Amino acid sequence: MKAGSGGGFGEVCRKFKPHLLMILTQILYTFLYFITEASFNHGMNPNVYVTYRHVVAAVVMFPFAYFLERKQRPKLTLALFLEIFLLSLVGVGFALNMYFLSLKYTSPTFVASMVNTVASITFVAAVVLRLEALDIRNPRGIAKVAGTLVSLSGVMTMTLYRGPIIEQLWNPLVQIQGKASNNHESWVKGSVLTVASCILWSFWYIMQALTLKRYPAQLSLTAWMSALGAAQSAVFTAIIEHNKSAWAIGFNVDLWSTIYGGVVVSGLVVFIQLWCTEEKGPVFVTTFNPLSAILVAILAYFIMGEELHLGSIIGAVVVIVGLYLLLWGKEGDQEARTKAQSVSGNGEQHKEASIQIITSGES
Repeated sequence: MKAGSGGGFGEVCRKFKPHLLMILTQILYTFLYFITEASFNHGMNPNVYVTYRHVVAAVVMFPFAYFLERKQRPKLTLALFLEIFLLSLVGVGFALNMYFLSLKYTSPTFVASMVNTVASITFVAAVVLRLEALDIRNPRGIAKVAGTLVSLSGVMTMTLYRGPIIEQLWNPLVQIQGKASNNHESWVKGSVLTVASCILWSFWYIMQALTLKRYPAQLSLTAWMSALGAAQSAVFTAIIEHNKSAWAIGFNVDLWSTIYGGVVVSGLVVFIQLWCTEEKGPVFVTTFNPLSAILVAILAYFIMGEELHLGSIIGAVVVIVGLYLLLWGKEGDQEARTKAQSVSGNGEQHKEASIQIITSGES
């Protein structure tokens, strides 16, 4: 009886292992928003944070990439290196710097909700570049278009309409103290930075898919992007930040946020996402993104005591509805691919059987 129960529990864990791991990644992402906000409020420069974080990520990832991908890593030519350089410039140098800078001017709830639009923007770009099939005569094709439009309307709602502040039910359980008192005043500036970073991230995903075809070593590619992104971010930060003290980091929340971002997010989370993508596909991985937005909103309002505006709630709900419409439409592509592979496999088996019969008849 006990053995049977244990076996059943183990079977359930194996079956839902990808689901549990993806929930874990979203929980880890949720903590990232708050620890970085606490660090920025403490006075850390967001661009310096991006630089240090990717230095840590590169140091952590390179040993794994070197030993685990020695046999499958292709030769790094000059053309391929320049392609990876451009890839890291778009995804890390520009997108990530604007993303964390936007967190300084808006809020974790807003930024986490806006990230959900990356899937919709990627879909639009992929259709324009003919990397994504779209059949508007099919219900799933209509769902793709409708989901994209609904999601983008949610973005516009969050950006242009803040609405009244939702009244706090009790005093915040945790206070994030900071030197800056005007972090969330420049809402429009932060909104523009967030939207720009999401657009760049979308194109980065498309560029990454193309680069992986020529450099199919995911750990090595991640390590190279971290190293090059750290160098690019350092140059960018040196140009706009002339205060040398901004580069100083003490044994405080600034250090912990850097280590957490580099080791946990750029290391562990990326590894889990790559594994889940291989097991279940990218649609499965993307489906869990809204979870972090919900967790951030709950923690920010109920625990941190952050101001929550009606516009953020309405926009977030609309974005999530649009995203799941898009994902439902995308699931049709996966089903069609699986069916095509099944038909192709049956055809090959039938062909082999026919050859065997003919050969047998001839003998």
